[in-house]
Parts: sequence; structure tokens; C-alpha cells
Amino acid sequence: MVNNISNFKSINNFNKYFSIYLSFLFLLGIYYLHYKHNAGTDTSISEYLINYHGGFVRRGLIGEILFIYSEFFDLNLRFQIFLFQSLIYSVFLILIFNLFKDFEKNVIILFAIYTPIFLIFPIAELESLGRKESILYVFFLSLILIKNPKLANIFTLFILPLVCMIYEEVLVFAPFIYATILIKNKINNLISAIKLSLLFLPSIVIITLFFIYPITAESHSVMERSLLNSFGEICYMSCNLLFTVDHNDISSMFGYIWGEHTHIPSILTRYFLIIIIGFFPIFLLSYFSVFKENIFFSKIKLKNIFLFLMISYIPIVPLFLLGGDWGRWIGMTITFTTIFYFYLYKNQFIEVDYLSVNQKLNFFKGKKKFVIFLFIIFAFGWNQKTTNIEDIATNPLYKIPYNTAKRIFGWGSYQILQDSIIIKWHRENIE
Repeated sequence: MVNNISNFKSINNFNKYFSIYLSFLFLLGIYYLHYKHNAGTDTSISEYLINYHGGFVRRGLIGEILFIYSEFFDLNLRFQIFLFQSLIYSVFLILIFNLFKDFEKNVIILFAIYTPIFLIFPIAELESLGRKESILYVFFLSLILIKNPKLANIFTLFILPLVCMIYEEVLVFAPFIYATILIKNKINNLISAIKLSLLFLPSIVIITLFFIYPITAESHSVMERSLLNSFGEICYMSCNLLFTVDHNDISSMFGYIWGEHTHIPSILTRYFLIIIIGFFPIFLLSYFSVFKENIFFSKIKLKNIFLFLMISYIPIVPLFLLGGDWGRWIGMTITFTTIFYFYLYKNQFIEVDYLSVNQKLNFFKGKKKFVIFLFIIFAFGWNQKTTNIEDIATNPLYKIPYNTAKRIFGWGSYQILQDSIIIKWHRENIE
């Protein structure tokens, strides 16, 4: 195997253009977080209304902190939630830039970074912007920054349980966290690997308690009253679903998600295509990537990165069976995958057979203009929607600035260029 990027032309000025791209995402993200923070139906706000005033409940930690802080200083709760969401999103983008700087890029890496199911997704689908998964990303990006293995272990032992109290679904991505810890500690035998897994015990205990002792009707009513009395807020959407959907009853959850669907084949086909196309660059790289010989996974015959990813995805499958936000699950999966792969790549824990990658993509050799056109269509021509019942969205490169301009300048009642030949053709043939 070779790790020779010279088979592909290096991308010049990546940091410059990537920082501009992230800056646009930052400005749009902050604008839209503020735009929707007062909307009475915004799901991202409803997640942060969950608190502990009715008792210890899952996903309530940040909501409780913001509740106490806002009540003590007599502040608007929704605005404090907006500020917190903005902080987390800003830190996420800074850490993403830090991850991707300081190593050579080629066109395959460029496609992997700009896949539309990754960074642009929450801006294209505002329902997913400001959700709690951003906290999971910040946690994981922070973990990979820690050089000292002992500090990384302490960080996992004490901070991961807190993250679980904010959003318990972090544990379905535990294989990525565990693999990172194993690599940082230079584990080379199974016994040491098993011992290191004990770092996850506090997190597992906390999540177990959440499901053994779910919130009761009385406790939920107390939480509702606390929000109404202190801030005039109604417990809606995510806050309300905390009680109305029994997460301990698998059959009822399955029926809640699938019971009314009549187009299951189309849903499965749509998301099969989203995964194949959206994940293709990172899957191609991972298929021709292997852990180096001194890494633990090589010693247990799990050298191939693609195979490792397939195994790591197993805990994620229940999300798709028991939840309807498939677009979000896809976004979370590609984010953890991309962060983990390029952590390995940047720190030279893997070897990439670029010669084989080059042979697979030989058709594109010498077709620079076509590759540029393909990149624009791939990166900015489509994205997944938030829920599985929605069709694929098209043309975020046009729709994001168009819709933003309409909101900023108050053009909500105008349909700019909607009757043009290009837009008509796009609507009839693409959408």
C-alpha cells in the first residue's frame, strides 16, 4: 500500500477558500438561528426547554442550566437558547477548520469535505439547524485535539456522561469515540482494550437510568408548569414528545414512525441513493485505506477502514428503525465519519492506496472542466431533507441565498425569477 497523494493534483489555497465557505455558513447559521428562535414551532428551541424541574429526565441538562440562569438574571429564555446555539455552532465551525487545515488536499478529499449531506445540510434544512447533535460534534472534535492520552481518558470519563445527559444518542456513535481513545492510548492487546472500555460505564449507567425511570405524567406536568409560570413558554414538540411517546415500548415507537407510511419502497430507495452518492467520496477513500501495522485494529485483522466503518454503523441502525428524522441521522453519521477519517488521515494513522483510487477514477483524467462541473452539481445541487417522508431537496446553491435575500429584504410575497426558462426547466425535470 502507498500513501502517495501525488497521483492527484493538490488543491491550492484550500484554507483560504474553505475559511470563506465556513464564514458564509457561520453568517447564515447565526442569522437563521436568530430568525427562527422566536418561532413557536421551532423544534431546535423545544429541545432546550426540557429541564429538571419535574425530576431527572433525559436531555434536560442544558435546558436546566439555561432555565436557572435565565430565571436568576431575569432574562428571555429563548434568547439565551439562541446565544447558546450560536456559540456551539461557532465553535463547531472553528474546530472543523482546525481539523482540515495543515495537510495536503486533492480532488477526492475536496468532494468528501463538500458533500452536501455534511456541512451545508443544516443551513439548507433549517429544521436541523441548532439541534443538539452540534454538541456531540464539538465533544468529538475536542477529544481528537487532546494529545495526552490520560487527559483524553479523563475527558471521556467525565465529559461524555454530561453529553449523554444533553443528548443520549451520542452513545450510538461510541465506536468512533472508543476507536479514538484506543489509538491515543496506543493499545495493542485485547485485554487493555477491554479495560479501556470501562471509561464508558458512567455514561451507560446514566442512559440506563433514563430508560428504567422514564418521566411520569405528573413530573412532565410540573415541568410544563415551570416553563409556563417562569417564562410563559409552552412545552411543545420535542419537549412534549418526551412524555407522549413511550421510548421503552419499541413496538409503539415502530408503529408511530411506520404505521402511517404507504410509500416505504420509495423512502428506502431515496435514502439508498442518498447514502451511495453522498457517502461515495469518503467510502472510496476508506475502501482503499488501511490502519498502519502498529494500530490496534490491524492486530485484530480489522485493517480496512471501510470495513471498520460498516461495523461502526451497526449501533446507528436503530435510529432509522425507530425515528423519522433520517436526514438528521445521515447528517450525524457523515459528520462522525468524516471527522474520524480525517483525524486518522491527518495524523498518519492510516495508509491510502492512491494508485488504486486513481485507477478507479481514470475516466476523469484530463477532464478538468467536467470535474469542476460535477463538483458543483454534487456539492451544491442537492441535499437530503430532515425527515424520511420528504423528497430530496435540490439546488441549495440557488435556494439558500435566494430565500435568505427574501427574508432580509422582505420579499416574501415575491417569486423572483420563478417564471424564467431555467427555473421552469429545473422544476419540471430536476425536482
